Amino acid sequence: MNLDYFIKTDKAYFPDIFWNIPEQKTGVLQVVGGNINGFKTEFSQTETMVNNFPLKEVRLLLPDALRTKIPPIPGINFAPSTESGSFDKSDELKFAVEDADITLFSGDFTKNSKTAVALTKILKETTKPAVLARDTIDVVSESAEEFIEKGNITLVATMAQLQKLFRNLLYPKMILLSSPLMPIVETLHKFTLSYPVTIFTFHADYILVASVGKVIATPISATNFTPLGLFIGDIPSKIAALELWNPSKHFESSHSSIFWDK
Repeated sequence: MNLDYFIKTDKAYFPDIFWNIPEQKTGVLQVVGGNINGFKTEFSQTETMVNNFPLKEVRLLLPDALRTKIPPIPGINFAPSTESGSFDKSDELKFAVEDADITLFSGDFTKNSKTAVALTKILKETTKPAVLARDTIDVVSESAEEFIEKGNITLVATMAQLQKLFRNLLYPKMILLSSPLMPIVETLHKFTLSYPVTIFTFHADYILVASVGKVIATPISATNFTPLGLFIGDIPSKIAALELWNPSKHFESSHSSIFWDK
């Protein structure tokens, strides 16, 4: 089997990515997430980036059902919400994404049809890069065919989420959670040749990043992460920032995020 598309490494494979981290604050990163009952992660991610990343501006967009719960804070804006307290379709949501260099859809979206339509519409229309994390992927998975081929999407997804995504796309090769590493690597290789999306995931003790047919695997033991920490921590924020400073290098930025000590 020809495996020239597969890289296995226990260190940062693309060190030039770190040289492109600016000394002066540069770029606008938009965080979108939260609902009436949950927005702690969005605050935490935004605060971490404001305090530790050399970004010119980090903005947080929340549904306006939260407006009375949060005091006025610079950089926090609101967009119309559904009856259930999550995002609805709106010009405010569209403008927030289009006015930033990159958007992190951080999650905490209630799973309802109106929010799914709102997020899918934005992802379908925007040409700006977007990182999708946590339950964002669950919310938009059923309509992924509308935006998955655009080439500007990075998914920080568990294997279970990828399994659901593949099924909704009617992809002929299914992911089995019980599979050993190499069948998963081959499937990610073929999938990202079919769909120009970047995937960050974890399987069989390896952190996997796949894009345009390439797959890079890093043993989690070579990092400071736990399997759960990959998906609930600041990895999506790091990927978004590194992609902002390294345009079009989604693959390299996603892998490098696990070695960026910030």
